[in-house]
Amino acid sequence: MSGSAPLVVAITGASGAVYGIETLRALKSLGVPAHLVLSKAAQKTIKLETKVTPKSVCALATTVYEDDDIAAPISSGSFKTRGMIVAPCSIKTLSGIANSYADNLIVRAADVTLKERRPLLLMVRETPLHKGHLELMTRAADLGAVILPPLPAFYHQPKSIEDIVLQSVGKALDLLGIEHDLFKRWSR
Repeated sequence: MSGSAPLVVAITGASGAVYGIETLRALKSLGVPAHLVLSKAAQKTIKLETKVTPKSVCALATTVYEDDDIAAPISSGSFKTRGMIVAPCSIKTLSGIANSYADNLIVRAADVTLKERRPLLLMVRETPLHKGHLELMTRAADLGAVILPPLPAFYHQPKSIEDIVLQSVGKALDLLGIEHDLFKRWSR
C-alpha cells in the first residue's frame, strides 16, 4: 500500500478519547494522512475527559467526516486506505462491527476495512467484561479485526499517564506498520 494512503481513525464515546487524540497527533507528526470520524458520543466524551475541544481534535486530521455520512469515500472499498483504528472502541461500536450492522459511518468504514482485508484495530474500552463482550470480541477477531485493548505496559518505566497512553498508541502503530519512536522498546 502506498505510503500516502490515509489511515482511518474513529473515536467513539467510550472512555479513553485520549487514545484517539494521541493517535491523531502521532500520525500528524509522522506525516501520515488521517481520515477521522467522531461519533456524537465521542464529542461529549472529549469535552468531559480532556482539555481539548472536538474542533481542535478535528484539526489534527487531514479529512473529517460526519458519522452519518454514509456516502463518504471511506465507506467504499475502492477508496484505498492503510486500514483503520477505532480508539477507543465502545462496546456498541464493537457490536455493530461484529454483527455487520453498518448503521453509521464508523461501522460501515470498519466493515469495508474487513471486507477489503485491510488492518482493523479495535481499542476496546470496557471493564469488567461479561461473556457477551468477549463473544463480540471473538466474533470481530474471527472476521479479521485485531482486538487491542489499551492495557498499560510497565517495562518502559512510564513516568506519566502520557507515557502509558503513548505506549498503547505506539503498539497500534506497530501493528499498522507505521514507524515511530513513541515509547522505549524492550531491551535487556
